[in-house]
Amino acid sequence: MKPSVNRIALLGISILGISLLHYLTPLHLHYLHDIFQRFYYLPIILAALWFGFRGGLTCSLVVSIVYAPHILFQWGGHLTVEMEKYMEIVLYNIVGSVTGLLAQREREKSLELQQTAEGLEESYKKLQAQSERIIAIEEQLRRSEKLSTLGEMAAVLAHEIRNPLGSIRGTAEILRDDYRPGDSKYEFIEIQIKETERLNHVVEDFLRMARQQPVELRDCSIREELETIVTLVAKDARQRGVSLKFEPNGEQGGIRGDGEKLRQAFLNIIINALQATPQGGLVSIVLNKVESGFEIRFNDNGSGIAQENLQRIFEPFYTTKSDGTGLGLAVTRKIVEAHGGKLDIESEPGSGTTVSVSLPLQERTS
Repeated sequence: MKPSVNRIALLGISILGISLLHYLTPLHLHYLHDIFQRFYYLPIILAALWFGFRGGLTCSLVVSIVYAPHILFQWGGHLTVEMEKYMEIVLYNIVGSVTGLLAQREREKSLELQQTAEGLEESYKKLQAQSERIIAIEEQLRRSEKLSTLGEMAAVLAHEIRNPLGSIRGTAEILRDDYRPGDSKYEFIEIQIKETERLNHVVEDFLRMARQQPVELRDCSIREELETIVTLVAKDARQRGVSLKFEPNGEQGGIRGDGEKLRQAFLNIIINALQATPQGGLVSIVLNKVESGFEIRFNDNGSGIAQENLQRIFEPFYTTKSDGTGLGLAVTRKIVEAHGGKLDIESEPGSGTTVSVSLPLQERTS
């Protein structure tokens, strides 16, 4: 509103100034009057450009009204001169009207183009959002296809491996009864039983990826679970020449969760960190108690993960290790998500990796 008022004031002042020049300049200086009467075109054109057809016509009429007394009373009696001045007034109105009409049409066309551009931009944003949803759905379909294939493989493994393993373990337990602890054959049979259990756990990992396992909620101390894992991997860290540091910050408490599954998830993360950290490096585990639950950060100063690999590390069977299965992080994320938590990874080549796990407090159910 204020710019319009300023423009109207400027037009009024310019018309008044030009008119005063006419009325105060002697008539014998006719060449100056010829110049002054051309000055009126400036406010007329400006009014037409600023306010369109109505603005240009209104300004030209105001100029005509202000300029007409000068013609009648100061140039009276000179018919030829008067006709020239009156024709100038007609031109004022023609220029004001035509310029205003053209400016108004140009403004309307610009507005229409702007609205079209906004519509196209909005359509582009909708198409972009739909494209992102399609990409996300395709990614889910690919993941589901992989899980479906994994499910078929797990079913075959369950039938072809677990049954023989059960027979081997049962036979070994029968043979163990013939020997006493301390006997070398007793120890060999114990190793055989433990190895069958280990192979059975490998098969269970495939089954966990194939179908969501229910989480058994029990009182669980995150600090105790992490301390247990640190104790378990301490020897491996020393052999690799890597320092292992655990930092529980603040007052700690417990959550309702499946301690065994959480130990498996944390162990997968720490083993990956140890394997990625060179000799003399550091792997740190920071545990923080927050209002909503717990936040655990696993940091290493290893080689880091390339950006193209970072987007795929949670895919089943995807691995950059020659001896890896590509199931560790996939299983870990499923366990964390089954507890209502979230797992994030930040990494850059040469700068190490940080894995963040957020676990919410679970309400007790009666």
